[in-house]
Amino acid sequence: MPDAPPGAGRVTPNHQVGEKAREGHPAVFVLDKHGTPLQPASPARARKLLKQGRAVVARHTPFVIRLKERMVSESQVDGVQLGIDPGSKHTGIAVFTAKDGERRGLYAVELAHRGSVIRDKLTARAAYRRGRRTRNLRYRAPRFSNRTRPKGWLAPSLRHRVDTTMSWTTRLARWAPVRAVHVERVTFDTHAMSHGGPLEGAEYQHGTLHGTEVREYLLAKWGRTCAYCGTTGVPLNIDHIHPRSRGGSDRISNLCTACIPCNQKKDNTPVEEFLATSPKRLARILAQAKTPLRDAAAVNATRWALWRALDTAFPTVHTASGGRTKWNRQRTGTPKTHTLDALCVGRLDTITRTPARVLAVAATGRGTYTRTRTDKYGFPRLRLPRQKTFFGYQTGDLARAVVPTGKKTGTHSGRIAVRATGSFNIKTAHGLIQGIRHKHFSLLQRADGYAYTTRPEGPAGAA
Repeated sequence: MPDAPPGAGRVTPNHQVGEKAREGHPAVFVLDKHGTPLQPASPARARKLLKQGRAVVARHTPFVIRLKERMVSESQVDGVQLGIDPGSKHTGIAVFTAKDGERRGLYAVELAHRGSVIRDKLTARAAYRRGRRTRNLRYRAPRFSNRTRPKGWLAPSLRHRVDTTMSWTTRLARWAPVRAVHVERVTFDTHAMSHGGPLEGAEYQHGTLHGTEVREYLLAKWGRTCAYCGTTGVPLNIDHIHPRSRGGSDRISNLCTACIPCNQKKDNTPVEEFLATSPKRLARILAQAKTPLRDAAAVNATRWALWRALDTAFPTVHTASGGRTKWNRQRTGTPKTHTLDALCVGRLDTITRTPARVLAVAATGRGTYTRTRTDKYGFPRLRLPRQKTFFGYQTGDLARAVVPTGKKTGTHSGRIAVRATGSFNIKTAHGLIQGIRHKHFSLLQRADGYAYTTRPEGPAGAA
């Protein structure tokens, strides 16, 4: 098979599908006088409203303004839609308008999860508990009857992805009139890939999507390399491990990716003969052919839980697969990023606008209950104060420091770390600056458990 999506013919450039996509500044969220979301406005329109005194700033990041006099009944609200591309480490969220198959991206959020941190902390806690058990210090008999997991239970590192994504979708729904949500429920549509079972709909049987699902699954399974020689960065074909002319089937477990030279050299030779001089490589290929994608299965389980939560919170939720997202991205000529993938989720004809910048959001938590810091041996080396607020600020607040003189002269904005001495640290986009007096700070936004940075949209943000 060729490297282009099978059945799709040639990939149609975006300017042939519709109007060529252009970049624009992220939109500004607008609320009416009672806090009801209105249609997002352009930054120029928001500046004009603020300059005329007709609006006030309701939130710094994301930037939200509230109109002083207008009500939602006096405004035309067409509504917006959300696209969600769930991932293991990052989730892309796109806010866009959709009309007649045309999507215009208004705002983009890339949410970084703390799943690995949560996993490491739980592993450390389990190690501490095992240590206590082996020290023979138990003061009560062990109880195992209270350790059953309820139906639908997810590990905390997986549950965190669902909770943080739901937190941000509900936040965006408070600031923008969300009418529908599009989410990837599965990475690979196994129904479209099934062989010998009933396929419903001509689109899956004869259309472009079936081959795209198979190709995306195999590229992920074999690491986008040739299974026979390990070559990367070259066009890859889909090859039958056991040739079809010799009784091999079209099942996914009998398919692999192969570079063009290996595919032509192997031809219809059985894999045992083709790799007779490389028994280790043969054993690896046969074992990997039967190995499922465990990580993909974990992400799929998270996506199902996310879909159920979204279906409860929003009246209209449309689901799609990762194969369709990739097909949309290739067909419209859109680069590969988390947020642009979110813009491509579901059914669409063309994309005419993409946000020029992305709001990168990292989950940081809201502090800790720990009252001490330990050295490498586990002994306490200092004690933390019981209170969190000093001089009107607390760690995690978004603030601006204007320093008139000294080595730190200038204006610095970012998240701060407070001290009882009144000498604060601030983490900006350019690095950490220490020892700024509290009198130079002005509050921009209270801590909400997340850290914010902005970056240009583009392939550099993809992972």
